[in-house]
Amino acid sequence: MSGSNPYGQDSQHHVLSVLVQNRPGVLARVSALFARRGYNIFSLAVAPTEHPDYSRITIVVDLASAPLEQMTKQLFKLIDVVRISELDPRFSVERELIMVTVKATAEQRSQIVELTNIFEARILSVGVEALTVSLDGSPSAIDDFMKALHQYGIVESQRTGLVALPKLDRAASSSAQSAAPSSATHSSQGKAR
Repeated sequence: MSGSNPYGQDSQHHVLSVLVQNRPGVLARVSALFARRGYNIFSLAVAPTEHPDYSRITIVVDLASAPLEQMTKQLFKLIDVVRISELDPRFSVERELIMVTVKATAEQRSQIVELTNIFEARILSVGVEALTVSLDGSPSAIDDFMKALHQYGIVESQRTGLVALPKLDRAASSSAQSAAPSSATHSSQGKAR
C-alpha cells in the first residue's frame, strides 16, 4: 500500500489473493484456520469470480503473527484452495470502499458536497441533517477522505476490506493478462486449474 500504512505504523502486512472452490463453508474453514493458528487478519473480502465455480478471497495478513510461508502452507492444506498469489502493492491494483453518514447542517452541506467532488466520491442519500457518501479508492485515499469528513461529525461508517488484482503487463498482447514478475504465485501439486 502506497504511502501511509492504514493498518498501523508497526504492522508488516501482505495481501494474499486466494482462489477457492465456490462451495458452502469454505470461508468458514479459511477463517477458522487463521483463528486456530493465531494469525491476525487486517481485512478480508470474498466474492465469486468470473467463473461461477470459484471465489476469490483477498486477505490482508499481519506478518508479525506468523511468517507468510507458514500461512500459505496451512492454506494449501485446505482442499478447497486452488491457488494463492501474494500481491505486491507496487504491482497490483488495490481498492476499498467506504460509506459514511456525516452530519450536514445547512451551512456545512455545500462544503461537504465540495469535498465529495474533490475526492470523486458520490452522494448516496440526503437527509435533513446528514448526508451519506461513498468513495472507492486506495486505502490512503479512503483515510484522507475520512480525515477531511471528521470535522463535520461522522454519524456512522462502513469500510470494506481491500480487494486487489495484479496490474496488467502493458507489453503483452491485449488478450494476455499476467501478473508482474515480483507477484509470487503458489499452487499446490495437482490443484492448479
